[in-house]
Parts: sequence; structure tokens; C-alpha cells
Amino acid sequence: MNPTMFVVLVASATGAVAQTPRQDYPSCNRTEQHAVAGQLGGSIKDPRQAHISVRANILQADIGTARKARRISERQAAQLWQRVDKVRRATDRFVAKQGFLSAAERASYDRELDAIALQICR
Repeated sequence: MNPTMFVVLVASATGAVAQTPRQDYPSCNRTEQHAVAGQLGGSIKDPRQAHISVRANILQADIGTARKARRISERQAAQLWQRVDKVRRATDRFVAKQGFLSAAERASYDRELDAIALQICR
């Protein structure tokens, strides 16, 4: 038997191949997500707010994709979507109140979005 074919058979038998698509969600690449920069405009007044907004959009899209692929339940998808929306609203409130989002607040919201992403990336 060809060694490559053996590796493919073992990987598919152990489920390693089945786990690979989950890493294809953009929100699963935390390093890339932390570097995302959004654009200012409309109700987005602060660069850090724009970052959180773009991350939230990506994560909500991935939640929808995971739900359509039946990787998460409808209930779990709704809960995760609401958590992301809560982060987005809190960010908007801080910017409306303070005029900006601090680096510490951004880091806190990034950690919350990372925790949410972990739920669909496992």
C-alpha cells in the first residue's frame, strides 16, 4: 500500500479529516482576527470600535455557517449570536459615552469574542 494512502486512511478513520473544516472559519484564526482593522464611517467613529464591529460581523457569519452545517444547534447559535451582539452594543455604548474605546476595553472585548469563537472552532 502506498504510504500516502495509508496516512489518508488512518486520518479519515480517526476523524482527523472531519475536524479540518472547522478551522476554515475565519474567526478560528485568532492571530488574524486580532489584526483585523475596520473602516470608520456611519455610526463607527473609533478605530477600535471598527475592529470590534468587523470581528463581530465575521463571527456572526461563522455562527450562521456553523448552524447551516449543523455543527451547532439552533439554540446554541442563537445564544452565541446574542453574546456577539451584546459585545457590539457595549462597544457602541462606550464610544457614545466616552468618544473612544480604550485599548483595555478592546482587549477585553477581543477576549470575549475569542471565547465565543472557541465554541464553533472546537
